Amino acid sequence: MTQFAKMAGILGFVAVALGAFGAHGLEARLIESGHLDTWQTATLYLFVHMLALFALSFAEADKCLIVAGWSWIAGSLVFSGSLYLLSLTCLGILGTITPLGGLSFLVGWCSVIYFGFRRKE
Repeated sequence: MTQFAKMAGILGFVAVALGAFGAHGLEARLIESGHLDTWQTATLYLFVHMLALFALSFAEADKCLIVAGWSWIAGSLVFSGSLYLLSLTCLGILGTITPLGGLSFLVGWCSVIYFGFRRKE
Protein backbone atom coordinates (compact mmCIF):
# COMPACT_ATOMS: atom_id res chain seq x y z
CA MET A 1 0.00 0.00 0.00
CA THR A 2 2.82 2.30 -0.99
CA GLN A 3 0.36 4.69 -2.65
CA PHE A 4 -0.77 5.63 0.86
CA ALA A 5 2.80 6.32 1.98
CA LYS A 6 3.26 8.62 -1.02
CA MET A 7 -0.01 10.43 -0.35
CA ALA A 8 0.82 10.70 3.36
CA GLY A 9 4.10 12.36 2.42
CA ILE A 10 2.35 14.83 0.13
CA LEU A 11 -0.37 15.60 2.68
CA GLY A 12 2.24 15.98 5.43
CA PHE A 13 4.23 18.42 3.33
CA VAL A 14 1.08 20.42 2.52
CA ALA A 15 0.01 20.44 6.18
CA VAL A 16 3.37 21.81 7.34
CA ALA A 17 3.53 24.37 4.53
CA LEU A 18 -0.02 25.64 4.99
CA GLY A 19 0.23 25.53 8.78
CA ALA A 20 3.37 27.66 8.69
CA PHE A 21 1.92 29.98 6.03
CA GLY A 22 -1.19 30.50 8.15
CA ALA A 23 0.82 31.11 11.32
CA HIS A 24 3.30 33.52 9.75
CA GLY A 25 2.24 34.81 6.35
CA LEU A 26 -1.51 35.04 6.86
CA GLU A 27 -1.90 35.39 10.62
CA ALA A 28 -2.97 39.06 10.60
CA ARG A 29 -5.42 38.49 7.75
CA LEU A 30 -6.88 35.37 9.38
CA ILE A 31 -7.29 37.12 12.72
CA GLU A 32 -8.94 40.12 11.04
CA SER A 33 -11.39 37.90 9.18
CA GLY A 34 -12.01 35.72 12.24
CA HIS A 35 -10.79 32.59 10.45
CA LEU A 36 -7.58 31.76 12.32
CA ASP A 37 -9.36 28.96 14.19
CA THR A 38 -10.78 27.65 10.92
CA TRP A 39 -7.29 27.53 9.38
CA GLN A 40 -5.93 25.76 12.46
CA THR A 41 -8.76 23.21 12.38
CA ALA A 42 -8.04 22.47 8.71
CA THR A 43 -4.37 21.95 9.53
CA LEU A 44 -5.08 19.74 12.55
CA TYR A 45 -7.41 17.43 10.64
CA LEU A 46 -4.97 17.27 7.74
CA PHE A 47 -2.15 16.24 10.10
CA VAL A 48 -4.22 13.66 11.98
CA HIS A 49 -5.42 11.95 8.82
CA MET A 50 -1.99 12.13 7.20
CA LEU A 51 -0.58 10.25 10.20
CA ALA A 52 -3.38 7.68 10.05
CA LEU A 53 -2.78 7.25 6.33
CA PHE A 54 0.94 6.77 6.90
CA ALA A 55 0.25 4.12 9.55
CA LEU A 56 -2.14 2.44 7.14
CA SER A 57 0.61 2.22 4.52
CA PHE A 58 2.29 -0.45 6.69
CA ALA A 59 -0.84 -2.60 6.94
CA GLU A 60 -1.73 -5.55 4.81
CA ALA A 61 -3.63 -4.85 1.61
CA ASP A 62 -7.29 -5.32 2.49
CA LYS A 63 -10.39 -3.91 0.81
CA CYS A 64 -11.60 -2.27 4.05
CA LEU A 65 -8.26 -0.57 4.63
CA ILE A 66 -8.03 0.55 1.03
CA VAL A 67 -11.48 2.15 1.40
CA ALA A 68 -10.28 3.78 4.63
CA GLY A 69 -7.19 5.23 2.98
CA TRP A 70 -8.96 6.67 -0.02
CA SER A 71 -11.74 8.01 2.22
CA TRP A 72 -9.17 9.82 4.35
CA ILE A 73 -7.51 11.26 1.26
CA ALA A 74 -10.87 12.48 -0.05
CA GLY A 75 -11.77 13.81 3.39
CA SER A 76 -8.49 15.68 3.64
CA LEU A 77 -9.00 17.31 0.27
CA VAL A 78 -12.64 18.23 0.82
CA PHE A 79 -12.70 18.98 4.58
CA SER A 80 -9.38 20.74 4.98
CA GLY A 81 -9.43 22.15 1.47
CA SER A 82 -12.83 23.77 1.92
CA LEU A 83 -11.79 25.23 5.28
CA TYR A 84 -8.59 26.67 3.80
CA LEU A 85 -10.57 28.22 0.94
CA LEU A 86 -13.21 29.51 3.35
CA SER A 87 -10.49 31.13 5.44
CA LEU A 88 -8.97 32.84 2.41
CA THR A 89 -12.12 33.90 0.59
CA CYS A 90 -14.71 34.26 3.39
CA LEU A 91 -17.23 32.61 1.05
CA GLY A 92 -19.68 31.03 3.47
CA ILE A 93 -20.97 28.65 0.80
CA LEU A 94 -17.71 26.70 1.16
CA GLY A 95 -18.79 25.77 4.68
CA THR A 96 -21.59 23.68 3.18
CA ILE A 97 -19.02 21.45 1.46
CA THR A 98 -16.97 20.81 4.60
CA PRO A 99 -19.34 18.19 6.12
CA LEU A 100 -18.87 16.03 3.02
CA GLY A 101 -15.20 15.83 3.89
CA GLY A 102 -16.10 15.00 7.47
CA LEU A 103 -18.36 12.24 6.18
CA SER A 104 -15.44 10.87 4.16
CA PHE A 105 -13.34 10.80 7.33
CA LEU A 106 -16.11 8.89 9.12
CA VAL A 107 -16.40 6.37 6.26
CA GLY A 108 -12.69 5.74 6.58
CA TRP A 109 -12.86 5.20 10.33
CA CYS A 110 -15.91 2.93 9.96
CA SER A 111 -13.94 0.89 7.43
CA VAL A 112 -11.16 0.44 9.98
CA ILE A 113 -13.70 -0.60 12.63
CA TYR A 114 -15.26 -3.09 10.21
CA PHE A 115 -11.83 -4.47 9.35
CA GLY A 116 -11.11 -4.96 13.06
CA PHE A 117 -14.33 -6.81 13.76
CA ARG A 118 -14.05 -8.93 10.64
CA ARG A 119 -10.48 -9.95 11.30
CA LYS A 120 -9.86 -13.25 13.09
CA GLU A 121 -7.46 -13.40 16.04
